[in-house]
Parts: sequence; structure tokens; C-alpha cells
Amino acid sequence: MLTILGNRASQKRGFCDGISRRDFLTIGGMALGGIGLSDVLRAESGRSASHKAIINIYLPGGPPHIDMWDPKPNAPAEVRGEFQTIQTNVPGIEVSEMFPRMAQMMDKFVLVRSLADSDGGHDAYQCMTGRHKGGRTPPGGWPQGGAWVSHAMGPVNQAIPPNVALMYQTGNRTWGETGDGGFLGVAHSPFNVLGREARSTNENMVLHGVTLEKLRDRTTLRQSLDRYRRDADHRGMMSSLDVYAQQAMGILTTSKLADALDLTKEDPKVVARYGQSSTQFQRDGAPPMIENLCLARRLVEAGARFISMNYSRWDWHGSDGMNYPKCREECPLLDQGLSALVSDLHERGLDRDVAIVVWGEFGRTPKINGMNSRDHWPQANTAVMAGGGMRTGQVIGSTNKNGEQPSLRPVKFQEVFATLYKCAGIDAQNTRVFDQSGLPQYLVDPGNLPMHEVI
Repeated sequence: MLTILGNRASQKRGFCDGISRRDFLTIGGMALGGIGLSDVLRAESGRSASHKAIINIYLPGGPPHIDMWDPKPNAPAEVRGEFQTIQTNVPGIEVSEMFPRMAQMMDKFVLVRSLADSDGGHDAYQCMTGRHKGGRTPPGGWPQGGAWVSHAMGPVNQAIPPNVALMYQTGNRTWGETGDGGFLGVAHSPFNVLGREARSTNENMVLHGVTLEKLRDRTTLRQSLDRYRRDADHRGMMSSLDVYAQQAMGILTTSKLADALDLTKEDPKVVARYGQSSTQFQRDGAPPMIENLCLARRLVEAGARFISMNYSRWDWHGSDGMNYPKCREECPLLDQGLSALVSDLHERGLDRDVAIVVWGEFGRTPKINGMNSRDHWPQANTAVMAGGGMRTGQVIGSTNKNGEQPSLRPVKFQEVFATLYKCAGIDAQNTRVFDQSGLPQYLVDPGNLPMHEVI
């Protein structure tokens, strides 16, 4: 994984540490261009593919399913909680009053209310890979979802990596882990454009593919490149320097990626529809940068095929009893941003090509604890899906009367991923790749089919 950052001021100064463009291209070509980005370009030269894409929105910490998208209005007060249930524009589907915008366009969403196989740990791994973290692992590890898409579909163009991440580094490290290329190699790892600092959306986040700080510090730059090179050597992905290495450098030096990440180039009225959030990190989680949903759409339009992102922090069950105050703060912003993203896709004619999933690592206890909050509850979880040509305006599965466990149509994480892959034009059941030991591996385990209700 390569992380890149920068800011508006850095663009004015250029390569302020004295590294010339020619010197940087030499460094980049040797240390970066030959290790994977060029492999992508070599493998995909001459191939054309329709531009399907997936946006994976991860809510770190475990969102409270009953207080959001699986309300229980007829349950006892200690289960149903403080929020009222509201009708949506699809008869029979109700959601929490915290999501009025989504309610008015529920015909464009799918609610999966019966996710049944959450691991139970505070970890992004399952939402990034679909796999159980403690399960069987092939040599090299399981690829992250975007790595499979990158390998199967390749880049849309040479300026934008197919697998891009908007994942902040979080205090709780596992909430900010994008996953990597696994046995597919670093060529297909997420190209992460964020780090620990929450940048203003009025700043350019990219300066010719590297941080301004690294350009200022030759030693740090060299060490970073050396680490990336060693990772590639370890995975056996080093390739010879050739014309594809120079093409790979185009990804790192073109302005197209920087332009996609620059919201000052977006219509201000469109940006305003998403809402405005703070750049403050939520304790050990990510910042509530709702504008990143707009960035995800811009990245797709620029050529990205898979976008992973972490949004805010949803773990509110400590001694502060913040479940309901935080819900009132966080849910309306997510409601606005997600509704704006889905509306954007429909208005731009992208709703059949771009699939969206929104989820966390597990749900929350049906019974409210003594601190007026909900604890960890992997027995039941909810996901929201949209776009991708799916049959929307429906609910998949259900939990029992108190939201304790699935009572109808249990769904696995891998089934959701199989559905997303299908939306992207990939047959997850029949596409196989040989791992580092020579054994064939598939995108999902046997039996995990796309959800027939939506495909």
C-alpha cells in the first residue's frame, strides 16, 4: 500500500527540497514503477472493459442496527430505544427517524437486515475482504476486495489506480487498515490517498504522488521507498524496468488523480448537498468527513474501480453513555451524505455501473445497557446497498422481534461481496487465481452466491 498526501500550499512551492522532476522520476521509476503498478499496466495493455465500480463505505466501531435501519417499534422500551420509526417511500419499509432523506428515496436502496456471520472483533478486515480473520489463509494472505477487482478488471486508464482507498490511519489501528493485495501481490493493493491528518476538502491532497514532507526530507523519502521495495521483494512482485515502468509513473505524476481529489473543482452546490463535517478525528476512529463520499464519486468518474473508505467512529457504549447523543449527531450527517451520493449517481447515469455498500463490523445489543447505550453484538448486523443495477427498494432478511438474531434469510459477508463482484461484472464463483503455493483460489468460498433477490 502506498499512501500519498499534500496540500494547496505545496503546489505553489513545487519540489521545494531541491529534487528536480527528472531526479524524482528516476527515483520513482526505480523504486515504484517496477513493483506492481507497471505489472498492472503490462497485464492490462490491450484490454478494454466497461467501467463498473464499487464504493465500500466502512463505519468503524459497529453501528447500532436497531437505532438506524432495523428499528423495532413494537419491542419493549429497553429494546426499541429513544427513536421513533418513520415510513419510507416503499410501502412496508420503515427506518429510524434519524434517516428522513433516505426514507424519501428508499426505492433506491437495499437494506440487508440479516448479516449473520460477523466476527465480533473491532476490525475492518471482514468489511474489506469478506473473510473471517481467524479462518484459513493461503500463502500471502487473502486479497482485499478491491485487489480482486483490480486483478480481474485492470485499470480504466493509466492515470488512476483501479483500487483506491480513502482510509484514515486511526488510533485504533485496525479501523484504518485497508487490507492489501494478499497473494495477488502489491500491484493490486489499495492506493491509499489519506493518512493520519484530516485535510480540509479545500486543499489538494496530492502533490505529484508523494507527500510534501517526504519531498522535503530525502532520508524519509528514501526509507519509504526502500520499505515499499522490500515489501514487493517479499511478495515476489519485482519486475524489470521497461516501458511499463514509465507508464506506471504517470499514475504518480499526472494531475488527474489530484484533480479528482480536489473538491474546489466540483460545483459548490453539489458539494453542499453532501453536508459539511469536521476534520476532527473521533477519538481513536476516523473523522466524520462526509465530503469524502463526494470524492469517492469523483474518483470513480476519473477511472477508479474500487473505493474503500472509513467514516467516523461508531463505538458508543462506554461509561459516557453516548449512544443516543452520538446517534443524533452522526446519523443525520450520514443520512444527508449517503442520500446525496446515491442521488448523484442516478442524476449522472451511473446508478447501474456503481455499486455501494455501507456497513460496520457488527451490530449492537438489542437490550440497552445500564449506561443507556448498546454493547457489541455480532449475532445481528445490517448493511445498506445501492446502485450497481441492483433491484432496489427492498429489504433482504429480517431479525427476530427484538433484533437479536436473523429470523429470515441469514446473509454472509461473502454473499454481499459476491453480489458486489457480480455488479462489477465478475463471476466470483468461477473466477480463480492460483496462490503462491500453486493452489487455485476463488473470490468467495463455494456456496456464497450473489443475492438472487437483487441481481
